[in-house]
Amino acid sequence: MNIQIKKSRKPVEYHKAIKYLEKRFKQIIRNEKKELIWVLEHPSIFTAGVSYNKSEIIDKKIKIVKTNRGGKITWHGPGQKIFYFVINLNKRKKDIRKFLSIVENSLINTLKEYEIKSFADKKNIGIWVKHEGRNKKIASIGIKIKKWIAYHGFSLNVNNGLKNYKKILPCGLKSENITNLKQIKKINYINLEKKIIKNFISNMES
Repeated sequence: MNIQIKKSRKPVEYHKAIKYLEKRFKQIIRNEKKELIWVLEHPSIFTAGVSYNKSEIIDKKIKIVKTNRGGKITWHGPGQKIFYFVINLNKRKKDIRKFLSIVENSLINTLKEYEIKSFADKKNIGIWVKHEGRNKKIASIGIKIKKWIAYHGFSLNVNNGLKNYKKILPCGLKSENITNLKQIKKINYINLEKKIIKNFISNMES
């Protein structure tokens, strides 16, 4: 396996993380470094992808950080696991849809191990669960592909608070359509990161 696994136990400031990803992207282009999977949490922050609209900001007092990933506005913060990656698709199949399916299936397969049924949605990219009679989003995906290198990543709501979502239309959705794993099933998710990484690598290499 030629992928570096990096885990940060302390929250990493958003700008620092993106700067690190951009640097790794350039290093991979030059064949200087391995591919990367990086698990972390961010301090509370609202980020806006390339397809966001200002009308999705409900609380006009909040600060939005614009980013070059795909997707709309979302919130990151404590209790939410971020899985960043820099993956070279030049070494694999140059198929964006296939790579997105690999990400989606890695999350779906992992949640299945906890006996949580989840699914992808072509119209609203991300991973969803059925909870309290309605479909709710539990994971967001935002990827940028440049020179056939995929970077940024996905986030999974584990035990984060949900109140900050009320300040925006997260991914263009109403805040009540967002949930976390603790609301779905109150169990110990201690090995969650390992399982997601294992499934992600396995799906990529298969």
